[in-house]
Amino acid sequence: MSTAGRPNDVSVPARRSRLKKVVRLGFLAVALGFGTWAVARQWDDVVAGFARLSWGAVAGSLVAVVAALLGAMMTWRTLLSDLGSPLPLKAGAKVFFVGQLGKYIPGTVWPMLAQMEMGRDLGVPRSRSAAAFFLMMPIQLATGLLVSLVTLGWDRYGWLLLFIPVLFVLLEPKVINAVIGFGLRRLKREPLERPLTRRGMLGALGWALAGWTCYGVHLYFIAPQGGMVFAIGAFALSWCLGIMTFVVPAGAGVRELAMVAVLAPVLDRGSAIAVALTSRIVIVIGDLICAGLAGIAARRESV
Repeated sequence: MSTAGRPNDVSVPARRSRLKKVVRLGFLAVALGFGTWAVARQWDDVVAGFARLSWGAVAGSLVAVVAALLGAMMTWRTLLSDLGSPLPLKAGAKVFFVGQLGKYIPGTVWPMLAQMEMGRDLGVPRSRSAAAFFLMMPIQLATGLLVSLVTLGWDRYGWLLLFIPVLFVLLEPKVINAVIGFGLRRLKREPLERPLTRRGMLGALGWALAGWTCYGVHLYFIAPQGGMVFAIGAFALSWCLGIMTFVVPAGAGVRELAMVAVLAPVLDRGSAIAVALTSRIVIVIGDLICAGLAGIAARRESV
């Protein structure tokens, strides 16, 4: 039997591996470019916002953001584990945080695609990665709106009650499993091997609530005028409104406008705009720090 074709056959996996590395590096370059652009295009306002803060407030805000991002990662990791793909902490952090940089690229699919591809290298089926990604949105919305309602008051924000029952119905595991199964059948994909359980959903909800608390602490360091409880609700509501704007990268602009409106009872418009922009930049920096540290930790563990 001739072996003339074997060298070419052997080189195919190597070429694919090199192509994957090039694509991932390209993804990171584009995501980092958009993240840098988000800072640069508002630099004067950012400098003005930081000028009114102490270094201690900025550092405390950044630490709280990192804690909030860890809460979001644990929400996703809990869902993925419940669906049948538990990941070690460092590996899961790398997949989540590096994938999340895709939210700064216009379009809504980049974080999901990045997490699907990186998760696949760790043995996570693409369908599970996609399911965990899409489940994050109703979980964040339901918990965020609930936090907003409890912390900001029934008198001004009682209308949020209209959304919460619908969201909690969508968070019922039986409903979720039926929706996921229907979607996979329509896409002619294999069904999930393990359905989502109520225990897994409650765990994810708990991490999401912890994340909102940390985000509120982050805002409190920047704008303490309304108190800690008000800061938690103000950030949760503005973030939820940003999540609802799917076509805008990471809710850019929408979250800031909502935050300015929510902060109106405690800050004048100019100060509220400075707070909103400062919050945005601290979160961008937090995203970059988490992605960088997770990537370094995962690489060291694999060496």
